[in-house]
Amino acid sequence: MAHKKVKSIEELKAARKPVINPNEVHSQSLTRTERLAIWITDNVGTMGFFFVILVWTIVWLSWNIFAPKSVQFDPFPAFVLWLFISNMIQIFLMPLIMVGQNLQGRHSEFRAQADFEVNVKAEQEIETILQHLENQNELILQILKRIEDKP
Repeated sequence: MAHKKVKSIEELKAARKPVINPNEVHSQSLTRTERLAIWITDNVGTMGFFFVILVWTIVWLSWNIFAPKSVQFDPFPAFVLWLFISNMIQIFLMPLIMVGQNLQGRHSEFRAQADFEVNVKAEQEIETILQHLENQNELILQILKRIEDKP
């Protein structure tokens, strides 16, 4: 029976690619504007941000409905400025959120690739362990046969 040459542990270690942390690599590859886009994506999609916008809208509308006419800056029912500002927020946030989601998607793909590489390494190492066990079994069987053959 032909035996495959079993690699030593040192040979296996030398053949390994270093394990990388995809989170660190991704984080280091981001520009400032990309970091800003991810920060906005992470923070705008929270209930805290929703409550800030809700409270701001209630304060804005209440001030312009109930405050004295002399201090109202956008009196009822002319909420044109508020509509303009809310539309500007939407116009600017949507592309930023999409950019952040695209960056997070790329990061996710990078992590998936790293997971795949780890799985391939684990499979190779398991295969090597199985080869070692198979060789050990054969050696044990040979030893047992010699012991049985002895008078």
